Amino acid sequence: MTREPALLDRPHTPTPPAPLGWLTLGDAFEAACLQRCTPPPTAARPSAARAEHTPAVEFNREDAAQRMRQLLARLDIPVTHEVAVGGLRRRYELHRLWVPREHQGAYARMLDAGWRQGRRELLGGPLPGASPARRRLVTRLAEAAWRSALLAAGRHVRRHILGVRLTDRELAAVLIRGAAVLDVPARLRPGTGCFLVSVADGPDRQRILRSAALEPARGPMAVPATATTRGGISASARGAVVTPARRTAC
Repeated sequence: MTREPALLDRPHTPTPPAPLGWLTLGDAFEAACLQRCTPPPTAARPSAARAEHTPAVEFNREDAAQRMRQLLARLDIPVTHEVAVGGLRRRYELHRLWVPREHQGAYARMLDAGWRQGRRELLGGPLPGASPARRRLVTRLAEAAWRSALLAAGRHVRRHILGVRLTDRELAAVLIRGAAVLDVPARLRPGTGCFLVSVADGPDRQRILRSAALEPARGPMAVPATATTRGGISASARGAVVTPARRTAC
């Protein structure tokens, strides 16, 4: 006769992580949005499946990489910045950020928690009767999502629209909801292997650009060293590890 499992025999469900504070949530959510805007690093095997969070992220714009560095420093996650230069007639730069091995677990947990909690707050609220502080939080999350997309996603600018191309369906939904929070109607149009999220030119475009404007810099950042070769992309010299600064309110 098979013994019925006792209550104590049942596996315990893991305790959910504590919710992030609102200042931390804004930075972690924006960093997660930046990561979701980017393709997998070129060093990864083409056949390898993309992990939700990897210890490296690449940007083709310096301002996107610098914003990611700033956010991770405020989240107490050190990062190494490398630059690769490529091209012949048309030169271009590739900015790669690496998280040291001993901090990769904290990096993955922080971005995962920031994305899940921030997405839930943005898509689900603010509910009727929400406090002014929570309403400001939802507005800040909407601004962070659009700032990330305008910095790191593929821009699709025409005379009549301002748009961004994304491969992440969930991030596209977040941008649509974020535009609504900012009182701007946005459109979602599926494309070939991507999604196009756009707002109309004129007041809608100007409102999105004002809302997504970067905050003033909090101090100079060292420019990472690069090593170039003739021809294609060259491996760069390792930049200095960014020392996390004490967190301040933004």
